[in-house]
Amino acid sequence: MNKKEINPNWLDRNHFPFESKTQTIDGNTVHYIDQGSGPTLLLLHGNTSWSFLYRHIIQLLSSNFRCIALDYPGFGLSTANDSYSFKPQEHSAIVEQFADQLGLKDISIMVQDWGGPIGLGFAGRRPELIRAVIIGNTFAWPAQRSKGMSMFSKIFGSSIAKFLIKRYNILVKWLIPAGISRKLSEAELAAYFGPFPTPESRLPTWVLPKEILGSENYLTEVESNLKNLKDKPALMVWGLADGAFGTAELISFLEYFYDNRVCILPKAKHFIQEDSPIEICGAIKKMLL
Repeated sequence: MNKKEINPNWLDRNHFPFESKTQTIDGNTVHYIDQGSGPTLLLLHGNTSWSFLYRHIIQLLSSNFRCIALDYPGFGLSTANDSYSFKPQEHSAIVEQFADQLGLKDISIMVQDWGGPIGLGFAGRRPELIRAVIIGNTFAWPAQRSKGMSMFSKIFGSSIAKFLIKRYNILVKWLIPAGISRKLSEAELAAYFGPFPTPESRLPTWVLPKEILGSENYLTEVESNLKNLKDKPALMVWGLADGAFGTAELISFLEYFYDNRVCILPKAKHFIQEDSPIEICGAIKKMLL
């Protein structure tokens, strides 16, 4: 296990001006940000990203909330143990243990992309810890019912894709710019590309596309446990310019949560935290304060 640096040379701290902290969980070094005070807001990223994705939201909300954003082992500044699988079920277990180690309660949890199945899996198992859910463009059920997601999994979870991802980092280099409406600066791109400098470090970004179809049993469990959250206040912050998750997924989530409200982000692509942080934060404040 090659431990990652907390202040690597590819990370411009002017763009990420937060104190980095770590917790050791099952032999993994889990990096996280714990900024501000007030009600707890747990921020969970998806594939190819890390807590850097939430930097604007943390800056905008840390005067009202205790903003906590962690990196799953293998992502961002977190380090995985030698036997870690990088599968969503294991990431979700890490989030649960992380919440227990920090003694988190009355949590408002924000999820997006793979953060949805990972975070809602945790929330559904431990609903007594959850105050509210904020759901960005994501899913929380088996992907076999979606032709688009199934095709994405078959293509990017293939052995050919594994070679290209490990050799050339193609998923990160394509998905980050394609999933954001504005043009990122060189420092911002470096922060997204930096966690994956070697072929082995890029493996986690291949595992998750493969597990869109491969984790059917876990995703079935996540969907089943949504009933435990049905009465929690739910905010859907949904980017309409996202090519991965559209209005069909949004409508599905509205059916699972009775106390729901929607914040539509017309121009936001997949990484809504980059494209519409002001609108997202305004909606969160309106619901929780």
